[in-house]
Amino acid sequence: MSAAISETAPAKVNLVLHVGPVVPPGGLHEIASLFASLELVDTVRIGLSDTGADEVHCSPPIPGLNLAARALRDLRDAAPEALIPHLRVDIEKRIPVAAGLAGGSADAAAVLRAAHSFAKGPLDQGALGRVARDLGSDVPSQMRPANAIVGGTGELVEPIALPALELVLVPDRDGLLAGEVFTEAERLGLPRRRVDTGALRSLGGAGVDVLGGRCENDLEAAVLSLRPALAERIERLRSLGAAAALVSGSGPTVFGVFANSAAADRAAQTIPEAIRTRAAGS
Repeated sequence: MSAAISETAPAKVNLVLHVGPVVPPGGLHEIASLFASLELVDTVRIGLSDTGADEVHCSPPIPGLNLAARALRDLRDAAPEALIPHLRVDIEKRIPVAAGLAGGSADAAAVLRAAHSFAKGPLDQGALGRVARDLGSDVPSQMRPANAIVGGTGELVEPIALPALELVLVPDRDGLLAGEVFTEAERLGLPRRRVDTGALRSLGGAGVDVLGGRCENDLEAAVLSLRPALAERIERLRSLGAAAALVSGSGPTVFGVFANSAAADRAAQTIPEAIRTRAAGS
């Protein structure tokens, strides 16, 4: 198939993020998390390259090696029998970069999803899964974007129904590297001795008020240690009626969960840099 493919790559927020011990040999932390997949998306277009090499272009541009470029390289290395031709990837960015919203992971997953359409040989799904896991803990959950419970080091993904969630995101101008946040979390002694995804399953049928009361992020203290000013944004969202307000993932984006669209609209209009969105599929 030579026609270009267009994929949506949704952002996510961690409504709950419990961080456990490091799992050898990869050095990633075990997690138990409740992800909400958002209507805020990047658009990823994939087609054949006419330059004899893979190309990845972002608008607006982002610095460094794009995770989508790594996805192509690693998939070709892991599955040479698939005979994947060189591809051109164009990413229209709407998700803030290095923001704790899994935008880069979502873009990489979109590329992996599309790769089989261009393969000239069999593409082993096991190899595809291994590449996704090796790219980062957020990539496996984005292979089939949905509201989900996520465990292990990100590879255990269980879709879950969530109530209607109206969200206001407040990104920071400067991103944070996840590695820096996890290092600070270790310094502060934040990781738990064990984590359990089972405790999160009951939240699928919970109302917004109950769910809001259960929202928490084990990395939040580490993020606030690195960016103390973010605490004011959390309090601002709470003062505007959020049922919950917290840091998403490794930050620095702060988000509020609202029970209805009118309250969320008012909060977003009050905060100039806010992004108004909702949990997709709710």
